[in-house]
Order: sequence, then structure tokens, then C-alpha cells
Amino acid sequence: MPATTIAHRPQTIQSLIDGVERYNPENVNVLEEYLATQCKNGDYDLMANLAILKLYQFNPNLASTNVIINILAKALTAVPAPDFNLCLYLLSEQATLPAVEKLTTLQQLLEQSRYAKFWETYNNEEYKSLTAAVVGFEAAIRQVIARVVAMSHQVISTSVLSSYLALSGDELTKFCNEQQWQKKDDVVQIPINEDNEAKAVVVIENIKFEQLTKVIGYSNEM
Repeated sequence: MPATTIAHRPQTIQSLIDGVERYNPENVNVLEEYLATQCKNGDYDLMANLAILKLYQFNPNLASTNVIINILAKALTAVPAPDFNLCLYLLSEQATLPAVEKLTTLQQLLEQSRYAKFWETYNNEEYKSLTAAVVGFEAAIRQVIARVVAMSHQVISTSVLSSYLALSGDELTKFCNEQQWQKKDDVVQIPINEDNEAKAVVVIENIKFEQLTKVIGYSNEM
């Protein structure tokens, strides 16, 4: 799962997040530039992005719709972590923006594992354009889906997986190889892991002696 805190957060950003300076509106440009860097290089820092939204909450005049869109788009790549909802909670007037509503639709489709519908919706230009600034967005979403598939399947049909990932042919084969999944004819085999392995459930009931004597006594009275 993508880390909500990057391994090497710049010290300047760390200082802003840790201290009272995070509430200084003069620092919003620094945090926005850091978000732009995340969008370009694939890093993701939830805490820094939440700090931007908090500043917007206290200073509505500073709010940038494009920045909000980019924050939410990055948060989509962390599903099923609750990052998107955490960001949404800090939005007030902006929560009703058409762009935010569209991104919320995408988030709901991902959380509901309606992946084919996600891609069908996303491929509409009105939706796709919202993530244009996030380099590698589609690849990141496919990794989100791959993690869920690996947790829930040992075998999955090629056609279903193709619809989940919006990939086919050589692209699908390449993706499977990258995940170390084995594609054979009409199915894809996924290595057993601690999440997709079938486990026997053993139920042990502890019955006290006093309870047992009550049951025996009741049956003798009948």
C-alpha cells in the first residue's frame, strides 16, 4: 500500500508540519509547490497535503481548485486507505464543486471494487482531465486494484482481470509478469499469500462445569 508519509520528506516541510508554522498562511505556497513535486515524481505525502487543506479551511481566500483536485487525485492512489475521506472532511464549500463530486464518484467505485465501471467512467474526458497533472496516475490505480486482487484471489479469469485493469493482450501479460502472476490461457494464477490463503476456522467453546450441570438437570426434568 502506498505510504501516506514519504520516506524522505524535506526538512523544510517537516518543520512546517510539526510546528505552529503549519497555520501560517504565508507558507501555503511552499506546501503547494511540494504537492506539485509529488504529482511529478510519484511521491505521496498525506500529512503535507492535509496541511494545505487545513490552511484553506482557515483562509478560504487562498483556496485553489486545481490544488484541491490534485490532492484528491493523489489520495485516490492510496485506496483503500481512508486518505480521500480525510481530505474531503477538510473541504467545506469546495466539497460541492463538480470536479470534487466527480473524483468522489471515482473513489466510491474503487472502494466498491467496481473496477470495470471505474475505467468506463474515468475514460470520459471530463473525469480523465482531472488527474492529468498526476504523472503515473493510471499505473498507480492499477496497483491499487492489483493489491486487492492479490488479497482476494488465487485464480482469476483473464477476461475478468482484463476488465478490472483496462488492459488486454501484451499489456495485460506484461502487467501480470511484473506482479509475478502466471497467465495461462483463460486464467491468471496468483501466488498464495497470507491474505488469499484459505484457512481452516476452528471454533473452541469453553463451557463451564456449572453450565453443563444446568443443561443436564434441565434435560432430566423434561
